[in-house]
Amino acid sequence: MEISAVEAIQTRISEIQRRFGIEGPVPGAAANFQQTLNAELKKKESAAPAKTAAAGAATKAEAVQAQEKPTQTATTGTTVELSGASNETTRFIQEAAAKYGLDSRLVAAVAQAESSGNQNEVSEAGAVGVMQLMPDTAAALGVNPYDEKQNIEGGAHYLKQMLDTFGGDVKKAVAAYNAGPQAVKDYKGVPPYAETQNYVNKVLDLYQ
Repeated sequence: MEISAVEAIQTRISEIQRRFGIEGPVPGAAANFQQTLNAELKKKESAAPAKTAAAGAATKAEAVQAQEKPTQTATTGTTVELSGASNETTRFIQEAAAKYGLDSRLVAAVAQAESSGNQNEVSEAGAVGVMQLMPDTAAALGVNPYDEKQNIEGGAHYLKQMLDTFGGDVKKAVAAYNAGPQAVKDYKGVPPYAETQNYVNKVLDLYQ
């Protein structure tokens, strides 16, 4: 009951007293009024802490939920500009990079250095497509080099193998992609081949 309602009751009692000529308070009326007033005040006081406690509990629950919510890791987007690539090529690169846990910028840098992102590019040595897979390498990876999506997946897979072989060393992995892993092992780094050195520098410049 609101305090205003209690006051209304008190006013009504006074009117009844005047109507029937009763002087002074009705026996027990003051006591009843005070009891009602005290009850209402106590109800209001007890309600406030309850609301505060509820709000605190809600805040605590939200904090727990925030801690339990898994953190979303942002993926690196392809920022290397591929001169001969379509939007679909870029998407294939991003998907292949995600599949093998690679930075898509590195995959794109290799694609640009190899073929400018052009699936129709075929080298004099017979390397096919975007990331220039040799037919025997493609066969070993279980992909069709003439299918652009498979070609890029195969190239990303091979790049991942080179990174694993050389302990995550990007420079050595890129050199191995061009000259083969044995040459990098033999020279304990980038082989002294002008083509490979230029290739590594180009990829790293694009990647950085």
